[in-house]
Order: sequence, then structure tokens, then C-alpha cells
Amino acid sequence: MGYGKSTYLSKLTSGLRLKSAEVGEKLEGSSPPSVFIGKFGYPKVFVGPMLAQQTGDTSLMDMPEKWIPQGLTTEKIAELRLQLVRGKELVNIRDFKNKIVQKVQEVALAKKFVYSDIEFTKKPRGISFSMDDSHQPFGPSAEIKSFEKENVKFELSLGKAYYDSDLKAAPAVVELYEKGLQFSQIQKAFSVGAFGLEKNRRLVPTRWSITAVDDILGKYLVSKVKENPLLDCYQVYEFSALNNYFAVMLVPNIWQYEWTEAFIHILGNEEEIFSDWEPNAGKKEYSPVGGCFYSVRFSVAETLVEIGKQASALVFREAYPGYIPLGVFACREITRNALKQQPKEFADMASALNYIGTKLQLGMPRFRQESVLLKGLQAQTSLARFFK
Repeated sequence: MGYGKSTYLSKLTSGLRLKSAEVGEKLEGSSPPSVFIGKFGYPKVFVGPMLAQQTGDTSLMDMPEKWIPQGLTTEKIAELRLQLVRGKELVNIRDFKNKIVQKVQEVALAKKFVYSDIEFTKKPRGISFSMDDSHQPFGPSAEIKSFEKENVKFELSLGKAYYDSDLKAAPAVVELYEKGLQFSQIQKAFSVGAFGLEKNRRLVPTRWSITAVDDILGKYLVSKVKENPLLDCYQVYEFSALNNYFAVMLVPNIWQYEWTEAFIHILGNEEEIFSDWEPNAGKKEYSPVGGCFYSVRFSVAETLVEIGKQASALVFREAYPGYIPLGVFACREITRNALKQQPKEFADMASALNYIGTKLQLGMPRFRQESVLLKGLQAQTSLARFFK
């Protein structure tokens, strides 16, 4: 078909019709906590909380780090997310005096789920949803008439970063990650303008904030990876989840990274493949394959830091019939789970690639055609010894 990735994913989601929550003009329930900042109309955007029609602990609905370890299927994740109803109000990205913005900030910084009471200007549509490769899906939405919530207790580290108006945003993100906060907690706080010098703070659309946090943490971790000794063998990690197969090949060479993904027979007989890479010096332009490039880079660098090694990383992904876009969390978390498995070790790159080729439905030749890094690595096999 020859689509660009964004066009292909738009076609993939255009025919999806999933039933979401059915609600009236008033809703009482719990926010996981969860917020959403839109991008259309920027710098004026829709901002608001998301909550479910149930009280008590709804945290699982917006904690993607837990979904794959708990064995949730694509259908179960979509079911959970489509229970979340989005309230929204149009505001300027710098309007932190707006009462809805202030309440949404408090929700994003909350230590646990937040009991809330919301009234809409009209009934949210019963069959409605947002399905996108850049963010998790959610259910119907409507503009806010009024929004009240219980008093919340901030997560301690998030609260400290929020009140430190002299701490820049990127160092705040890194500091919170090093303290052990979940990616999703940091990203939500980042999106509501909770970090950075006071004069520079602004709301950040959710899809942009996800990639921004992935990029900040990825670059930070890659800088640490480059200080590590080289891996001493070829390793392959693999994992299947959510109608995807992922294989991560680590090569004993200086840091370089490539992401190649194929979508196979999801709409019909198509076999679409997309790829991008970065050299040791890093990548300047935004990746044409979107946010997944940054989420996977972050996950790989995270593991290399944990094991104290440096390597070139090539990640192969195939998506199969039944796949639906659930957000870049899937690429981040499937990669993370792959790297928690026991790796298979090989004496040379050819053996590692041959093994991965037996697992890929498209076979390795198709992936080789797309790869820039494979060609370079094969020409650099003698370079690694200079960095040992």
C-alpha cells in the first residue's frame, strides 16, 4: 500500500467502533488519577480530568506499567480505558489562574485516586472514544459545567518538584525517575505544567508530554550507557503481548539504536514496514515513526544502565491481526518486559539474526531491506575492539 505510518494508523483506527461508558450530564466517581490535555487549537487547548462511574480504587485504569505484567489483553485494556469519561474546558496553556486548571493540576499530582463530582454542559455521547497510537484510549467527553473533587494529598516527590519553581523541567523529570516514580506519574504531572521555572511553565498536550518525557529520560540514560564497557556477546530478548511480537538484539558495539516495525494483515493483505535509527552522536530531527521510537529507546537504555553495559540495539516489532493502537505505552512496556526475560546469547551477529528471522512472519530479509544500522554494523565489526 505504501502508506506513511500516520496515514496507515489513521486508516487502521477509522473503522473501529467500540462501546464506551454511557453517562448522563452528571457523574460522581473516582479519577485514577487521570487527566488529559488536548492539542487542537494550541495554544488554546481543552484540559480536564477523566473519571469513571465508580468509587474507590480506579488506579489500574491509568497505570499502564501494570497492564502487561497482570496479563491484560487488548480487549481488557480497551474496556478499562473506555470507562474513563473526559471533562474538558478550553483554556490558554499559560492560564494557571483558571480554577479548572488548578484542580486538574491537583488531580495529576495526587498520591491516589480522587473522588470527584462533575457536571457537563451536555450529555457525553454514549458511543464515543479516542483511539490513537500516541496515547491510551478513553471514553466519551463533554465540556465541563462544574467540577468538584475531594481534598487530595500530593505524591510527596511530585509535590516537591511542583513547589520548586527554580528547578528546570528536564532535571525534575530525571530526579523523579531516579527516585523511583512511575513513568505515567511523571508524564501526567509534566502535562499539567507542574515542573520548570515558574515563568516557563505551561500546559503540554498529553501526546506531546508522553514523547517529551520518553525523550528526556532516554537521552539521560543513553549518556550513562555511553560510559559503560561493551557487552561481550550478542544477546536476543523477546516477548509477545497485545497481538505483537518484539525482539531486541544487543550487539557488542558502541551505542547506536534502530527501531523497525511491521504491521501484517491487520486491514487485509497489507504488509507495512517502518523504520528509523540514531547514530552514536544522537538524533536531531523528530522521528517519522512517531513516539514509539522514543519510548523503545528509553526502555532499552534503561536496561543497559541496569546491567552496566554498552551496546548497539536493534528492535524488531511485528503487529498481527487483532492489533489496535493503544498508545506508545505498549511499545515501551512490551520492550521493558522483553528485557526482563532471560536472553539468548550468540557468538556472532549472523547467528542472532538467523534466530530472530525464524520468529518473524515477514522473515529477516524484509527487515534487512529497511535497516540502516545493520549495514553499518556489518561494516564496523572490527571497530568495537577500540572501545573495550
